[in-house]
Amino acid sequence: MIPLPPGLLVSAPSSGTGKTTVMLGLLRALRDDGLTVQPFKSGPDYIDPAFHHAASGRPSFNIDTWAMDDPLLSAIGGQAAGADICVAEGSMGLYDGVATRGQSGFGSSAETALRMGWPVVLVIDAGGQAQSAAATALGFQAYMPGLPIAGVILNRVASPRHERLIRRGMDHAGLNVLGVLPRRGDLSLPERHLGLIQAIEHPDLEAAITGYAAFLRENVDLAAIHAAPRAGTSLTAGPLPKPPAQRIALARDAAFSFTYPHLLKGWREAGAEILPFSPLADEAPDTSADIVWLPGGYPELHARKLAAADAFRAGLHAHAKTKPVHGECGGYMALGAGLIDKDGVRHQMAGLLGLETSYEKRKFNLGYRRAELVESMPGYIAGRALRGHEFHYSSILQQPDMPLANVFDADGNAVAQTGSKRGTVSGTFFHMITEEAQ
Repeated sequence: MIPLPPGLLVSAPSSGTGKTTVMLGLLRALRDDGLTVQPFKSGPDYIDPAFHHAASGRPSFNIDTWAMDDPLLSAIGGQAAGADICVAEGSMGLYDGVATRGQSGFGSSAETALRMGWPVVLVIDAGGQAQSAAATALGFQAYMPGLPIAGVILNRVASPRHERLIRRGMDHAGLNVLGVLPRRGDLSLPERHLGLIQAIEHPDLEAAITGYAAFLRENVDLAAIHAAPRAGTSLTAGPLPKPPAQRIALARDAAFSFTYPHLLKGWREAGAEILPFSPLADEAPDTSADIVWLPGGYPELHARKLAAADAFRAGLHAHAKTKPVHGECGGYMALGAGLIDKDGVRHQMAGLLGLETSYEKRKFNLGYRRAELVESMPGYIAGRALRGHEFHYSSILQQPDMPLANVFDADGNAVAQTGSKRGTVSGTFFHMITEEAQ
């Protein structure tokens, strides 16, 4: 059994409350206090963990109670070995999940907190309300009586008078106020259509995180935060996902960076070699690689450059003659015949698949995915089931190759984005989280 270090989960009633900036400031402030801090992200987010890593100095891992079974949750919890404290960031609102149970649950941040044994710090956006903020927090406390709420951090408080009114309501409700953050317009992180920009794209991330930590230190009771975590549950060690090959050429740059940290950790722990290369720098994959893996990202923002990357494209074609190539979401689009950007301009992609996608005709695609493979893909044979998540704004104009899988949403409804395969080349719109246990 693996005992989890004490921890807490930072969540909120909804998205857009400022919990990510609170999370980053808290990670850095605790680290500056001499603690070894292990960050986690609740839910299928592949952008926030890189920010967590920058703030804490330790890799952050996703915990997903819909897609992951108990052995995998335990393996990921085991990454906290050696830490003094775990701090997890929730996704969306605290109780937001899906309607249908997955391998472990419905995927909410509240489930993550309960499963790992951590109390919740609730970030409340106080803008436009006063005593009513307490009613919101009290409702969240009462909704799941078995879930401990350590206290609230009030964000975007306009004035000392505003603070007094809110505190009066919190005192009436018997809720512990851990901090009061004055309204400041310079604390938001830059965003684009999939959420935050990537950590590697931030113009001065270290300065931003240092500023968040100083702001929290001025306005949050860090002594109370130190005392809030509870010892986590004891977990039975399980395996991380296995690698699809021994030597993996992995695209890594601003266009291709959406890879779940637990996958990379599992690949490396199993002895696989990761061979990074940059399509944007027109680098070809290592010729000694057993497989080329193109993760998701933002190929639509770099389509012109990718279309001109002749060495990258030639390297892909040479590899695909005898060895497998796989792409996820943005990587899948880059393997296709063409990509139309938001201005209606078509850019030639690798042409290893017949897929044509368009950002001119935007379509919102979001949700968990369960895929039953009808064709094999690297590391997984036909007939196996995978769990993942899809999030993009592209439309499919044509998908002429053979379907890779029968794909379903969290409620079991069939979705059109089946992925596809041609020869040694395959791709999916969903980002794989894990393989289902047999």
